[in-house]
Amino acid sequence: MARTDARFRAAYEQTLTLLQGERPGTALASETTLAAELKVSRTVVRSVLTGLQAAGIIAWDGRAKTLLRAPLASDHLPARDDYISLEALESRFLDWVLRFDVPAGTPLNVAQLAKQFSVPPHSLQEFLSGLSHFGLVERRPRGGWRLLGFTPDYAVELTEFRMVLEMNAVRALATLPQSHPVWAQLTALRADHVALLQRIETDFHDFSKLDEQFHGTINSVVRNRFVEEFQKVISLIFHYHYQWDKKRERQRNETAIREHLTILDALQRHDGAAAEAAARAHLLTSKETLLASLRVNMLA
Repeated sequence: MARTDARFRAAYEQTLTLLQGERPGTALASETTLAAELKVSRTVVRSVLTGLQAAGIIAWDGRAKTLLRAPLASDHLPARDDYISLEALESRFLDWVLRFDVPAGTPLNVAQLAKQFSVPPHSLQEFLSGLSHFGLVERRPRGGWRLLGFTPDYAVELTEFRMVLEMNAVRALATLPQSHPVWAQLTALRADHVALLQRIETDFHDFSKLDEQFHGTINSVVRNRFVEEFQKVISLIFHYHYQWDKKRERQRNETAIREHLTILDALQRHDGAAAEAAARAHLLTSKETLLASLRVNMLA
């Protein structure tokens, strides 16, 4: 367990105990006073206050912190072993968004979602803050978060940005020397594609994971701190969209496999122009598939 998380949990539980006997309307002490009483930093205190506010236990506006209700047994944090990892949270949250269970514009209840996703409220707050950079959520003017959702406009903008990033990666990959380890990875990927194509009638569902590996391998040759997080979101969204529309799923996946093989063959010939042309055609196909899947789900 990280020391910062252990301090937060201890301080949060201790604060719940301190508030247990207080009446609603009681003003909480200053952050400095709370930090001294809890023997933690003001940063930890602010995380505790954020969690209490998200749970609806306190109102927090600037320096004013007021108790709204007494803590309940359900307000206590679950055992640390029950928490999921950040990677699992990313996947679960995007799956929740991309299954269209919640319409765009819906306010997000952090306390409720923290329990739903098995994470502490402060971790979910930090996650949402990071996710806001990608335009899927936004902070509400008076506090809290709102889901912006995965809309047709968002899908178009995402695919255009994906095109820029991935075409750059294809160009870079085509110039790499044969000694680079990516070529062995591409050889293995090609074999996996051929094998799946041979059993496509029964195992076409396996393509989603293979697609993720294919694009991840190509993009891995470009190391850029400014786009790595965007690549993660792009990968997850395009990974999930193959699961949305079940109509003609086998045919779509077979087409994508053949397009991947065309790209791989051009790359292995070190034919940069052919690889770029094949990659551009594939990304345009993927864009149309994504938009078609989105239309089906939004009209369903």
